[in-house]
Amino acid sequence: MSSTNLFFSRSGPTLVAVGLSLALAACGTITEAATPGAAAGSARSSVSPNHSLTLESGWAKAADGMTAVFGTVRNTSPQPVTIVGGTTEVARAVEVHTMVMNADGTMSMTVKKGGLVVPAGGAATLAPGGDHVMLLGLSRPLSNGEEITLRMRTADGDDLAWTVPVRSFAGADERYAPGHPTGGSATTGPRPATTTPTP
Repeated sequence: MSSTNLFFSRSGPTLVAVGLSLALAACGTITEAATPGAAAGSARSSVSPNHSLTLESGWAKAADGMTAVFGTVRNTSPQPVTIVGGTTEVARAVEVHTMVMNADGTMSMTVKKGGLVVPAGGAATLAPGGDHVMLLGLSRPLSNGEEITLRMRTADGDDLAWTVPVRSFAGADERYAPGHPTGGSATTGPRPATTTPTP
């Protein structure tokens, strides 16, 4: 698989490609997903020479309408980095979401206030039933085996590119509540059993 290190600045689409390992894994919402094995690698996207983020074992669910991206975001810089959202050609909106447990045992999906904070020298997990990157208003169905690219935005105005594979997944079927097509919340039933994505 090809590997690329992508550098972006807010002022323009300057892009420098540097060889590096790449492979992102999965997405779902509500179900606990097993981490794909040998097929999953890691992709690095650096927002500036001073700090870099690596998305490990990330993937997007094959779906229509909306989907999500999961994985582990690692920060090798000495400063925390906050991801606040992004863009992609295949969706109307890219938002950082989280899941919260309601008193009745249902799970509600909502925008994560303040964005996803990746600690200095640490990691933040994008996982089913927790924080995830949500793609809303897909312009077309996403099919198993293809790849999509997201341009994520940090709180300090830097951009980074993530390219993730799309895979079939039986979970992650929550829907937004009526009246909340974006920036709102979605409610689902009790969390089901673990489901493993199909490579």
